[in-house]
Amino acid sequence: MADIKSPTVSNPGVLIPVNPAIENYMHGLLRHTDHPVLTEMEALAHKNNFPIIGRLVGVFIEAQAKMINAERVFEFGSGYGYSAYWFARAVGSKGQVICTDADFLNQEKAEQYLSSAGLWDRINFRAGMAQEVFAQTEGLFDICYNDVDKGDYPAIWLMAKDRIRPGGLYIADNVLWRGRVAVENPTDIFPGWTEAIIEHNELIFNDPEFDTFINPTRDGVIVARKKTA
Repeated sequence: MADIKSPTVSNPGVLIPVNPAIENYMHGLLRHTDHPVLTEMEALAHKNNFPIIGRLVGVFIEAQAKMINAERVFEFGSGYGYSAYWFARAVGSKGQVICTDADFLNQEKAEQYLSSAGLWDRINFRAGMAQEVFAQTEGLFDICYNDVDKGDYPAIWLMAKDRIRPGGLYIADNVLWRGRVAVENPTDIFPGWTEAIIEHNELIFNDPEFDTFINPTRDGVIVARKKTA
């Protein structure tokens, strides 16, 4: 969900993980993914400065979901359905993406967009706090996707890790936080968020039950695969 703006002169202690020229080249390779609904969702995000994962990460998470034949995905934080668009494409007509967002207006927008894309029948959108919805939802998941407020990242990981099936994935966005995790005394957006992301990343990489890596595209996406043995 989150697409934090590039650093400015008022925030010099922040790094862009991947050179913008490289990302522009990668964007150019994705013309085949153009869709009127997707373009409209991206335009709305740009107009309102609304955080979305963007096209590069969208294609990446769709590929990750397809590689493990994911059919059941839980999203901690869905906004108006941009990341769900990609997961819904991946899970197929028999799959389900459980979306969460505290804003009822985002639920309405998601229904509008994803219905237009022919994907709404794969969506179970629940308005409310993601943590509460997750606690009320039974069963294991092929993928747990985390994109809530960054201060909650460690707690979400600890909630989700035991609800992922063997061979399944935990995915979280913004884990490089525009490089704030790698510099001293960064200017943070909200106090404590950088420290929370650092804690979150270290918890995952130190967990012996998961194989983990970070894709540095855009703002960093962590993917942790639960071991099968």
